[in-house]
Amino acid sequence: MMSDLRVPLPHQPVMTFEQMLEKVRYDGAYPTRERAEEVVRLVLSGLGRQLTGDERVELAARLPFEAASILTAQVPGIQPLTGWAFVKELAARTGATPATTRWDTGAVLAVVAALAGSDLLTRILNRLPTGFALLFGRAELVQAA
Repeated sequence: MMSDLRVPLPHQPVMTFEQMLEKVRYDGAYPTRERAEEVVRLVLSGLGRQLTGDERVELAARLPFEAASILTAQVPGIQPLTGWAFVKELAARTGATPATTRWDTGAVLAVVAALAGSDLLTRILNRLPTGFALLFGRAELVQAA
């Protein structure tokens, strides 16, 4: 029997929330699972305030259920933030330094990028303001004038 490749298959996340937390804990060099979870919740909440449209829905489908719930529980903000403004806003929410928050953001978004896959990540980055590519572990591409 041949399948119709045009019909998208339901997507099941490739890792559990526990596996996601362990990956973030390892990659971010966090001392405890609880610290890794705090960082995951902070960054996914922030991303949920930035990301809209089909990309938001598709990303949620690729994340573990708990992570998708954190992302989609947020109401997208009216004013999109650049990548640096995003980091500064998260730092202000926690009282952490921008440097620490930049590290936390990179640790979480690298895992999110892997779960999203290259095509979806490209579409997400096209939807977000400048500065997010680096947070996801990609080079920031700028169009020549």
